[in-house]
Amino acid sequence: MTSNAVPAGDDPRRLLAEAYGLARRVRLAQRVTWLPLLVLAVVTFGAIPVSGWGPTVVRDCRAADGGQVCRVWEPVPQFYWLAALFLAYVVIAGGYLRVARARGVDTRVRPYVLTGVALAVVLFAAIAAGAGAWLVPDRQLLDPSAFVQVLFRLLTPIGGIGLALLVLAWLERHPALLAFALGYLTVVLVPITFGWGAHWGGRWQAAPMLIISGGVLLLGGAGFALAQRLRGPR
Repeated sequence: MTSNAVPAGDDPRRLLAEAYGLARRVRLAQRVTWLPLLVLAVVTFGAIPVSGWGPTVVRDCRAADGGQVCRVWEPVPQFYWLAALFLAYVVIAGGYLRVARARGVDTRVRPYVLTGVALAVVLFAAIAAGAGAWLVPDRQLLDPSAFVQVLFRLLTPIGGIGLALLVLAWLERHPALLAFALGYLTVVLVPITFGWGAHWGGRWQAAPMLIISGGVLLLGGAGFALAQRLRGPR
């Protein structure tokens, strides 16, 4: 019986495995997952003091079941979110490009940055137009369904952050980031408040949710940074 030796370099399965391994190393080299999480955590924490500033614009009031329903807009916090998110995505893009040049690889951060900026602009425009922003003396006058409440929470700056993270997870083919993004959105949409009432605190009622969501981003960023450090250069 005879056998013909096949050079290892011509083995299709080995070539495919090497190509897959190379693609995986490139994806790992492209990842700077901790950077957007930490930058967006800073932006979220910065929104806490800003949320209590500025005037409240009330307009288009109408009677509703013996009470009054009005459209409400708080321009200072919303302008903060628009400017801060735009600056944050610029910083994230710059950080990814710098790391890509240092490691000699390409980067896929542009679609993520464009998505984040687009979501920030769209959500700002929707809130400025008064979509879903209502103030009533008696909260029972408006009793939105669970689906509507989830939609309202999704169409907020912190909800937009989660949607953009889903895009980044898809671009980086990053299962761990996908799991984190879904967990973060769960915290935002449920929401997890540790007993803080939905309308306690007046102008500061959003502070607990901002602290929790910012803390999740901060812990996630620290975790991904530690994981990358432990993995070391590839």
